[in-house]
Amino acid sequence: MSEILVVDDEAGIRELMQEILEEEGFEVRLADSGEAARLARIAKEPSLVLLDIWMPDVDGITLLKEWSTQGLLTMPVVMMSGHGTIHTAVEATRLGAYDYLEKPVPYDRLLDTVARALKARNRTPEPNGTLEGLGGGAAVQQLAQRLKQVAASDVPLLITSEPGAGAEECARYLHVPGTPWLVPEAMGGLAERPLDWLAQAKGGLLFLPEIGELTPLQQKGLALLISRRSEFRVRVVCATACNLALKAMEGGYSKELYNALAQAAVRVPPLREHKEDIPALAQAELERLVRELALPERRFSDAALDALKEFRWPGNLGELRGRVRSMATTALSELIDGDEVVTLLGQGADDHPASAELHLELHLKEAREEFERRYLGALLAACGGNMTRVAERSGLERTHLYRKLKQLGIQLPAKKEH
Repeated sequence: MSEILVVDDEAGIRELMQEILEEEGFEVRLADSGEAARLARIAKEPSLVLLDIWMPDVDGITLLKEWSTQGLLTMPVVMMSGHGTIHTAVEATRLGAYDYLEKPVPYDRLLDTVARALKARNRTPEPNGTLEGLGGGAAVQQLAQRLKQVAASDVPLLITSEPGAGAEECARYLHVPGTPWLVPEAMGGLAERPLDWLAQAKGGLLFLPEIGELTPLQQKGLALLISRRSEFRVRVVCATACNLALKAMEGGYSKELYNALAQAAVRVPPLREHKEDIPALAQAELERLVRELALPERRFSDAALDALKEFRWPGNLGELRGRVRSMATTALSELIDGDEVVTLLGQGADDHPASAELHLELHLKEAREEFERRYLGALLAACGGNMTRVAERSGLERTHLYRKLKQLGIQLPAKKEH
């Protein structure tokens, strides 16, 4: 049964609305002030809030803004006022209110608005995010279409992605604005208190950026979290650079957990598979850096964009952004030409043919380790040994990053972080 929270400082209005709504079969809670409404929302999420704008302690607009910024605007809110203006109605809608009613509210209008708001609440929200940060070519458009199909259900999503290819951008595409967005800093909570994460992300999205290296206890915690997600109305999105199907087949990963995750899975294409997007992405990143860092004017020549397009980008978008930043800050003139790009990249497209980069003389496990060793070593150098930046650009959680570096025999630069 739907529960409606009526917030108004006038007792007569509260009681009248309670009588009308209870006759229609709704459960009704009452709050006589903004503070009382704040406490009522924390205590229990209602199905709908009828919120007066003008109250002596905390006005409705302030409360609406507070809920929105705190990720608590997970139910429709209908604003009410006896002193309404078009400006107030527009502001309330901009902040996330479902509708606006002028008092005294006609009986039919009240019930019609309540019915529409509750229907909208029960409808699965469509993503209004964008994948522009990944590009606009055919591969990215197909990825967006797959994500849009996933958004129509509440099944957990598994994203397979090379480091830096855009897994987080895909998760953000599915995030509904005004709802919680949670990315845990470490995976330890999965073994200890997995339901705490659901409580924190209630009504929103929980993104786990790398689940391929979970311990058996953490895998059990993730399985529990997935089984209970509907109670908290949390969309769960997991990402990995590992081949979980192979790990599960070899006994290194829970088959039950993998099967639960594989209900909906998408693969993010690495940057080398949508090269046509590279010039626009590089140019946009350069313009952003010039603007935000107040750098001298910079632009790429056509030859420079062609050179960027032919580079293989083993670190994907993360590496592209880092390289463009280096070019933006070290270029000697406004125009960055092709020769300068080749010099700053360290090697041209012809210096690293596909067969050399793939190390076809090695077994798969050895080739993967060699790639990881070269990639993380280069990323450490590019980030000046700053582990926070390396973790962000590689998409690895810090604990896993340290473990991976030790496993690969990569020495950490001394005293690079303070």
